[in-house]
Amino acid sequence: MTVSDWKKILKQLRNKPAKLAKFLKHNKPKERKFGIASKKCERCGRFGAHISNYNLNLCRHCFREIAEEIGFKKYS
Repeated sequence: MTVSDWKKILKQLRNKPAKLAKFLKHNKPKERKFGIASKKCERCGRFGAHISNYNLNLCRHCFREIAEEIGFKKYS
């Protein structure tokens, strides 16, 4: 099920709370314990290219944008 399908279904079921609860009970995505979808960037929400060293929890794109602000230096 794609994200757009998920949003369409939730939009349709918003007026029917009993059916919405049943739908969410059986169809919500499971909590990930490992793999690429288990960690996401705290700043933008991306899953890939995750930097977790020093408890940063940022993707590489966000890290490049704010690296100097948080005390990292660029050598080159």
